[in-house]
Amino acid sequence: MPHIIPIKELKNTAEISELCHKTDGPVYITKNGYGDMVLMSMESFEKISSRLKMYENLELAENQLKKGETKDARASLSAMREKYDL
Repeated sequence: MPHIIPIKELKNTAEISELCHKTDGPVYITKNGYGDMVLMSMESFEKISSRLKMYENLELAENQLKKGETKDARASLSAMREKYDL
């Protein structure tokens, strides 16, 4: 269940920080009854950011496959070994 708090509660910074760290996701901040901001712990932000980067890479790979922009894995590994003296 999402955590939603009014903006006036942001003055309780220690409590908000604790809530963000307990919650495995965003804390929604409302202003005059409407959504205004989202807060989250650094850990949650980094987890979401890395997941987004993974999805972006998967989308790029799928597009490359559709366009036929692929390389033979063995040939690529051999080229990397030669280039980096592995």
